[in-house]
Amino acid sequence: MSTDLEFRKKHMSNFEAIVPALAKALENRGYVELTPVQKAVLELGQADALVSAQTGSGKTVAFGLALAPTLLDGAERFSHAAAPLALAVAPTRELALQVTRELEWLYELTGATVASCVGGMDMRTERRTLERGAHIVVGTPGRLRDHITRHSLDMSALKAVVLDEADEMLDLGFREDLEFILDAAPAERRTLMFSATVPRSIATLAKGYQRDAVRISASGEEKQHLDIEYRALSVAQADRENAIINVLRYYEAKNALVFCNTRAAVNHLTARFNNRNFSVVALSGELSQNERSHALQAMRDGRAKVCIATDVAARGIDLPNLELVIHADLPTNPETLLHRSGRTGRAGRKGVSALIVPNNARRRTERLLQSAGLAATWASPPSADDVLRRDDERILADPVLSEPVTDDERGFVSTLLDQRGAELVAAAFVRLCRSSRSAPEDLLDVAPFTPSGDGPSGDKSVRRDEAPSRRDDFGDSVWFSLSVGRRQNAEPRWLIPMLCRTGGISKREIGAIKMQPEETFVQIAADWADRFLQAIGPDRKLQNNISVRRLDGTPDLSRAGYQEPRPDKKPHRGKRTFDQNAPKPKFEKRAAPAGQRDAAFEAKPWAGKAGKPKFEKTGPAKNKKSKKRPA
Repeated sequence: MSTDLEFRKKHMSNFEAIVPALAKALENRGYVELTPVQKAVLELGQADALVSAQTGSGKTVAFGLALAPTLLDGAERFSHAAAPLALAVAPTRELALQVTRELEWLYELTGATVASCVGGMDMRTERRTLERGAHIVVGTPGRLRDHITRHSLDMSALKAVVLDEADEMLDLGFREDLEFILDAAPAERRTLMFSATVPRSIATLAKGYQRDAVRISASGEEKQHLDIEYRALSVAQADRENAIINVLRYYEAKNALVFCNTRAAVNHLTARFNNRNFSVVALSGELSQNERSHALQAMRDGRAKVCIATDVAARGIDLPNLELVIHADLPTNPETLLHRSGRTGRAGRKGVSALIVPNNARRRTERLLQSAGLAATWASPPSADDVLRRDDERILADPVLSEPVTDDERGFVSTLLDQRGAELVAAAFVRLCRSSRSAPEDLLDVAPFTPSGDGPSGDKSVRRDEAPSRRDDFGDSVWFSLSVGRRQNAEPRWLIPMLCRTGGISKREIGAIKMQPEETFVQIAADWADRFLQAIGPDRKLQNNISVRRLDGTPDLSRAGYQEPRPDKKPHRGKRTFDQNAPKPKFEKRAAPAGQRDAAFEAKPWAGKAGKPKFEKTGPAKNKKSKKRPA
């Protein structure tokens, strides 16, 4: 009993500065303690404010608490709804609708009417809602401006305006709309601006439309991503999609969000993941509001587990069970990285943010993380074996295996064991568990990356300037012959991935590569030679019907079939070389016989202008000239 009393006292001390109706709503919602930004706005009184706080910090509840004293003005409940008293502006439809839902439960006991005005919804329905009256209106900049222009939104009674995610609205080009809305609002009003960052553009907007604003930087803002584990996964360019599949399979998150930079990429990944038996939905700007709402609802109620989205979903989407964020395409700036990742790790829950990093984007990713002030663990994506081991761990940890056998089940369980045996029954159970999951992908082995500027860690041999074919200190090895050479356009850049993929080895196990016209010699580490042969199978074939043969000793490059480059082959015209100091060849001028010289001179029909021949017109046509050479 004493513990419960202490809890109530502590609870009341946290909410004592809040309007009673809102404090009761917070208690009903399960709130025990306010976040730093929510505590900070309670001390504003009636002042304007410029608040910088990151996503997931409880900004919506914060400005709802800050508005209550201004809107209620000492009353416990609102009177009849007429012209709006408060206006909240959000950058996207999803965020505006989410703010509407949050304010509805927060102001439920005050009798407030909350209306939304967002693009993609029926404007006539919104107009009728506004005509019936609303205490608080939430909307997107473009749609609110339309309502103001058409005189369906009465701004005369406004006491407060809130700009949520103000930096995002400016980035999306809504400055003109915001200035129009603020100019249309009464001059005597409160203006609250909430922004993840405060660049110069936000500071300028605040200076022009706020009066003596209080600057609030929520305490603990720099620790907003402590609940997010960042992982930078190095992959081969061709393995990007396969790596995403393995990451999804490894974590098996309740909800996962995969970010792409373009709508085309969203459509492509959605189609591929549907084919791989993932329950997936898409979210991009080309979808209607109804389609986007259905996609988010499918994520919330468990019908879908993976959402593939463009950055339109980076702000304002709150999925309670979101445990994993995957950056299929790297973010373009640190702010986008933070906002994408901030969809997970909210309200004390843990989350993972995985960046899929192709080899050619490693340094750019390192700079991106440094600019965002984040520390990521560099690693390879989960392999197929890693995924399968994780599946086995989940099967063993399944609570169904710990539940006792009921009386209704006991008879059939005994029948199964008698007729099939324990081993077959267990094997069938494992097959059933695995059949519902997509098979993991076999990835190319990529050298690890150390973000210190020194290249791959612990393995200088795989750097571009020290290719495997140039290593002289490779150690004990076995040579193999491949039935493909220069005449078949064989090149190390496609031979090495094929050997790794088919032979189950990595670049570190491949030494020198000697190209010949009709075959290629490959050096493989001795302790991997037997496993390489076992992996390619008894027919000793790679893809494209390339045969593999093990050699005894070092290949003899001087034997028949090996040809040195022909030195007398003419070089390309653009690359022809010559010695500038060499003497120039002399050309002799041969004189023609006298008779031929005279004949050649006489054959010349004229010499100078005086000897120019005359041409006569022939035929009846007047407009056409026919030139007849003199005989």
